Amino acid sequence: MKALVYTRPNEVQLHERPDPELAAGEVVLRIDAAGICGSDMHAYHGHDPRRQPGLVLGHEFAATVLDSAHELWRPGQRVTGNPLITCGRCEYCLQGRDNLCARRTMVGMSRPGAFAEAMSIPASCLIELPPQLEPVAAALTEPAATALHAINLSMKCLVRPLPECRVLVVGGGAIGMLAALLLAHYGVDRLEVAEVHAGRRESVARHARCFTFDPLATPPAEGGYDYVIDAVGAAATRKSAIAAVKPGGVVMHIGLQDWASEIDMRRLTLAEITLLGTYTYSMADLRATVAALGRGAFGDLSWVQTRPLAEGPQAFDDLHRGRVAAAKVVLLP
Repeated sequence: MKALVYTRPNEVQLHERPDPELAAGEVVLRIDAAGICGSDMHAYHGHDPRRQPGLVLGHEFAATVLDSAHELWRPGQRVTGNPLITCGRCEYCLQGRDNLCARRTMVGMSRPGAFAEAMSIPASCLIELPPQLEPVAAALTEPAATALHAINLSMKCLVRPLPECRVLVVGGGAIGMLAALLLAHYGVDRLEVAEVHAGRRESVARHARCFTFDPLATPPAEGGYDYVIDAVGAAATRKSAIAAVKPGGVVMHIGLQDWASEIDMRRLTLAEITLLGTYTYSMADLRATVAALGRGAFGDLSWVQTRPLAEGPQAFDDLHRGRVAAAKVVLLP
C-alpha cells in the first residue's frame, strides 16, 4: 500500500509499505479521508519526541472496514474512530473520562496512522457513520470533538448561560474554526475570533458569521470577555487570554504550541478567574460529534481543503510555509 511517511524533520515522503495485518480484536480499514492536525505539523517540525522518523502520521480519519476480527464489525461498514487506545480498566476509563487514561497509546504516534491507503485499529475504537455523513466531513470528527469537549467542559464553570456571554476565540485554525462554528450553533451572538492570518480571518468571519480581527494590530480588549478559548497555546496567547477575560470569567486552554510560559497568577487569583485545561475528548464526545456533524451543526464545511494523498508532501510544505488559508487540509488516499 501507499503511505505518507515522516522521514526526518520537515520532510514526509510517499512510500510503499506492507498492508496492515489483521490482529485479534482489531479491524483493518481502508482510509477514505484523513485530516492533517496541528500535532502532525508539530511532529513534522521535529518537535515531538514521541513521534520518530519512519512513522506514518495521521489520526483524524474516515474509513471503510476491509477486514475484521471482531463480531460487531463487518467489511463494508463506514466508520470513524477514537485514535486514543485506552486500557478500559483504570478509574478514568470506568468514569467515562478515557482521554485521561495513563496507559493510553495513539494511532499516528505509537502505531502507524491514517496517512495511508489502509490502517489497523482496535475494534473498540470504532464509531459507525450515519449514511448522510460524507468522508471529508466524517474526518473532522476528531478535531470537532476536541472543540465540543472543551466547550461543554467550560459551560459547567460559566456563571451565566453560554448564549449570554461575550466570547473570544484566540486562533482561527481548525480547532478555533470548529469552536467558533459550534459556539454559533449554541446561540452565542457576541463572538469574536483573533487570528493573525488574513485568509483564515476572512474564512472564519464568513462561515462562523462572527467578528474577526488581527490581534497583532489590535490586541483584545483587556477584561472584555466572559469566556476566552485559547486554541493556539503559545506563551503570547496564554498571556493575552488571561488579560482579556473579565473578573469571574473562564479561560479554556486547548492549544499546545508552547510547552511552558509564565501565567499571571496574581490576576488569576484576585479576579477569581477560572483557568481550565482540556485534552482531546471522550468516546461519548466522539459519538456526540458524529451526530452533530450528521445534522449539520458545524455548517457546510466548505472551508475545508482536500488534496490527494500523493500530494501530501506538498501539503505539509505549504502548511509549513503558511501558504494555506484553509483551517483544515484533508488528504484523500
